[in-house]
Amino acid sequence: MTISCKAKGDTLKIEYTKVGDYYLPNLDYPEEARPIGCCGMLRKEYLKAHKSGTYTYLLLTARLDSYLADLNEQSQEHFELIEAQMRSAEGVTEKLKRQNPMEWVRHCNNIRNRAAEIIKQELIYV
Repeated sequence: MTISCKAKGDTLKIEYTKVGDYYLPNLDYPEEARPIGCCGMLRKEYLKAHKSGTYTYLLLTARLDSYLADLNEQSQEHFELIEAQMRSAEGVTEKLKRQNPMEWVRHCNNIRNRAAEIIKQELIYV
């Protein structure tokens, strides 16, 4: 069974399947091809726990996965930018890598951790 509704020039067609005595709508949830990633999953858990209204709205309008994939891409780009800026500001170069590899690793790990914390504070937990 198909029902057509017209609202402001748009035609919406909803198909129903009869189950027993009831007609249930055939709901399609669009699949997101892009990965949600770690930052997207952290944001999803934050939304569930602290911003349930926003989470429910995104879920019911079928925009949650797209929103999380976008946020993951933005956070990845922002992370790479912050990391590159910190490396150049602190003088962590290939020359240091050749001269003192352990010191270079220590600096790189420190920079990565600080950049990850910045991303979490600016994009995920807001």
